Amino acid sequence: MSHPHPELGPPPPLPEGALRVTPLGGLGEIGRNMTVFEYGGRLLIVDCGVLFPEEEQPGVDLILPDFTTIRDRLDDIEGIVLTHGHEDHIGGVPFLLREKADIPLIGSKLTLALIEAKLQEHRIRPYTLEVKEGDRERVGPFDCEFVAVNHSIPDALAVAIRTPAGMVVHTGDFKMDQLPLDGRLTDLRTFAKLGEEGIDLLLVDSTNAEVPGFVPLERDISSVLRGVFAGAKKRIIVASFASHVHRIQQIIDAAYEYGRKVAFVGRSMVRNMGIARDLGYLRVPPGLVVDVKTLDDLPDNEVVLVCTGSQGEPMAALSRMANRDHQIRIVDGDTVILASSLIPGNENAVYRVINGLTRWGANVVHKGNAKVHVSGHASAGELLYFYNICKPKNLMPVHGEWRHLRANAELGALTGVAPDRIVIAEDGVAVDLIDGRAKISGKVQAGYVYVDGLSVGDVTESSLKDRRILGEEGIISVFVVVDSTTGKITAGPYIQSRGSGIEDSAFAAVIPKIEEALAKSAQDGVVETHQLQQLVRRAVGKWVSDSYRRRPMILPVVVEV
Repeated sequence: MSHPHPELGPPPPLPEGALRVTPLGGLGEIGRNMTVFEYGGRLLIVDCGVLFPEEEQPGVDLILPDFTTIRDRLDDIEGIVLTHGHEDHIGGVPFLLREKADIPLIGSKLTLALIEAKLQEHRIRPYTLEVKEGDRERVGPFDCEFVAVNHSIPDALAVAIRTPAGMVVHTGDFKMDQLPLDGRLTDLRTFAKLGEEGIDLLLVDSTNAEVPGFVPLERDISSVLRGVFAGAKKRIIVASFASHVHRIQQIIDAAYEYGRKVAFVGRSMVRNMGIARDLGYLRVPPGLVVDVKTLDDLPDNEVVLVCTGSQGEPMAALSRMANRDHQIRIVDGDTVILASSLIPGNENAVYRVINGLTRWGANVVHKGNAKVHVSGHASAGELLYFYNICKPKNLMPVHGEWRHLRANAELGALTGVAPDRIVIAEDGVAVDLIDGRAKISGKVQAGYVYVDGLSVGDVTESSLKDRRILGEEGIISVFVVVDSTTGKITAGPYIQSRGSGIEDSAFAAVIPKIEEALAKSAQDGVVETHQLQQLVRRAVGKWVSDSYRRRPMILPVVVEV
């Protein structure tokens, strides 16, 4: 099994007749999925998603793939194939189309409807090509065939990309639910045909590769939900991903059975469910869904609220309910269902929300105490089955952290893929398919790009470090006025502190140390402002460290007069 090396340099020019595959996100992480295919000087992109920030990235709203390597080649892009409508696969599209708005988007009906609604908020009208399973479209030099796959959102597709260099199959996210709610199975017959034709490189979803066996059926959740509905005495509040149409369908079915009205809460939930209903993917009995404003007129035992916030996102509806910062107030006896998985890294935020809801008297039902979620990703048993059907010549695990990629590679090896034909890559690593063999050829820039409010890419790792220090240790500002000629103090030092945990009166002890440091620098003839600020920073920093074992941010301001 080949894997990247830190010393990898930029890949060489792509040889004639070769295909290059470069993941810009989704390898070594859960989210931010984006892969660039290059043949004959033309590019095809599969997915362009976002990653959601963790606690150590304060203030960040979204994390994007790094477009640096394709920014000078936007005119070479033939199109963006979107495998399905989850945010970690389509959330980055508006930011890429800001740079070139006429890149065609290719996807299924629901996927395109979801991204078009999102782009409307960015005032972008995209060029789109709607496809469905079984369709085959020529996109520049790329001959794309679309294959039905089952996932936790309707209309998901895998894509087989044929070029003269060989055929690459990208699964997108998928599982093999044999009794899906919408009757749309992962099309194993077509995958078998592709395998017989010869899959030169197979890119496979790795998210559940560590999990043994097979993913339980989505419909198994229905009986658990009915049990929760039967026992609920007051309101039922369900938190789910805003795009999990199958899960919301089961909530609607249970609400109808138990005589409850349903209201959607949160902009993305209202928008997505409206789209799904209009397109026929969500079946809603007449009169069942009502506006949230009408709920006050209904008894509590006739109400179901469906909202976002299942991952503990601080601004999502459920988190705000837990913090008493939402128009909907949790009361004793309410039932809250978290109908989703825990995305790695979100555990603390989710349990904080659960504790907040429990504090106000809610009965919280979640994956840890009831079967209210099944995964949308194939487990090890399904992957083994899949490899035996496809029989790929080369394998490249995608979509997962390192442990998932490694586990997926080992499954491929068990089914007979030669270890030297299994490529474990990471974001930015270019993999070339030449003469039927896939090998790593180099590495391009593929770091995190942070979205903070309206700014994209302005927040750096350095500024995040500053934010973490401010959040954990606080800030101490020191203001001093010095004579521009002699460097002697004429006013101050004045010290203010926020969040450092040090009493203002305690700073009297450090003022003589600042004065001593500046007096010595004046004797040495140091009058340059930046140098004086560094002297003040060192004096205060050493005192805080020695006295309190803390490292707050120190902001010295030296003014010359």
